[in-house]
Amino acid sequence: MMRSLFSGVAGLKTHQTRMDVIGNNIANVNTVGFKASSANFKDMFYQNISAATGPDAATGTAGTNAKQIGLGSQIASITTNITEQGGTSSTNRALDLAINGDSFLIVKSGGATYFSKAGALNVDEQGTLYSLTNGGTIQGWMANAQGEIVKDIVKDLTVMSPDNTNYAPTATENITLNGNIDKMDPDVSVTDPTEVTTNEGSPVTFSFYDKLGQVYTAKMMVYSNGKADGTYSITLADVFNENGESIFVQKTVDADGKVKYAARPTEVTLGEGKYTAETVDENTGKLKLKGDKAATLKFDSNTGNFISTDLTGLDPDTSLYATKGILFSVDAKTGTGALEDTFNKYNTTSKMGGITVDFSKLTQYSTSGVSSVTYKKGASDTNYSGAGNVSGTMTGISIDDKGMVYGTYNNGSKKLLAQIAVATFSNPSGLEAVGDSLFAQTLNSGLFDGVGEAIELSGSFTPGALEMSNVDLSQEFTTMITTQRGFQANSRIISVSDGMLEELVNLKR
Repeated sequence: MMRSLFSGVAGLKTHQTRMDVIGNNIANVNTVGFKASSANFKDMFYQNISAATGPDAATGTAGTNAKQIGLGSQIASITTNITEQGGTSSTNRALDLAINGDSFLIVKSGGATYFSKAGALNVDEQGTLYSLTNGGTIQGWMANAQGEIVKDIVKDLTVMSPDNTNYAPTATENITLNGNIDKMDPDVSVTDPTEVTTNEGSPVTFSFYDKLGQVYTAKMMVYSNGKADGTYSITLADVFNENGESIFVQKTVDADGKVKYAARPTEVTLGEGKYTAETVDENTGKLKLKGDKAATLKFDSNTGNFISTDLTGLDPDTSLYATKGILFSVDAKTGTGALEDTFNKYNTTSKMGGITVDFSKLTQYSTSGVSSVTYKKGASDTNYSGAGNVSGTMTGISIDDKGMVYGTYNNGSKKLLAQIAVATFSNPSGLEAVGDSLFAQTLNSGLFDGVGEAIELSGSFTPGALEMSNVDLSQEFTTMITTQRGFQANSRIISVSDGMLEELVNLKR
């Protein structure tokens, strides 16, 4: 009689635990990255009234089954449904990440390493990426000075460190010219095509940065050699600073306020030609350049297509542009009024430095009689690398679907700063929930190796979105009904058993 009472009590306890699990699921229906749990029952140990017996041929008796009375139910497991993906909610916030797949963010909190599906991130006052959900710092790999991710033991991602908040200026290394040198353009015909420093011809200009990010503009003249063979000469006309002043001319103001001009000790290389100031009018600043050799540009006279450049100044064994580019280099010589030596100067020993001006995108078609040449900083063959830039200040950060963290700067540049690492487990359901949307590794989940992996090995990130809870309310309410009825039925066991005991006690009246 008393066994049914305790079976009822055991049933009440298990159903109450199941209701606790359901309540927690429903309470977290809108918790970012929450994973629903489910409680499973098992029957408890049994009391044997009699053991099972086998058939006995000698006595002619059949076998009998064991007579057992169960003693109720108990919780077999509470399983977290980690592998089921929650819905994706768009937030349009740059630092929100939804995780697609079975991987987890690696989070360090209180000196311990945890794992999370909550991808709402921000940057703290020290410039470190952290989770808004639990305050833990996000782990991953930092980029080195060359912008390459170094995959080592994961660390805090301090993406807005003093080294990253400013973007250092870099000098221009490549210029790509685009357009057409019209063979019918009257400007390409000059009085004396053998003169290296003529101011006649069709002007071609491009701007470039020095090592400090200061901008300069070079002006070249392109003109025909006087023959109809598609060959043109290229000479230097001048180089100007951002104020429009020639770098070959020094401007001074005496005590009386009178402006005087003089030649600067500056040498510019264009191809294999060297250009210096021959004369400068001290009153007007009018410059006459002296050059010793013009570069040559060749087109197919029949098709108008580019063929090659000659006298480039580039070593044909070390340069990819030896037949299609022309070397441009500024050498700030020492002496009175010399320029600061901030230019990307060509080194004849190492064959490095200077600016390669790529002419291979030009054509020599006859169109409107007017030549039109534009330029773009950088090399077209390498996605316009080597363009150079002015200095910049960080204006924000962004994260792509591979977890790459980029800094954006007010000079228009973008720099790779870090990559968010993730962790995967052979048995993710074996992780232990510790609150704050964090999970801890256990012996049954598999252990984290300290390095992690890139998200593309197991899924991807969705930037500007969050993974919502995977709680299914329809399932939870249905389970709630069956749990309520189970609890009610077990309570009825106790009340009926109590009535039977009462009848037993009343036998003595």
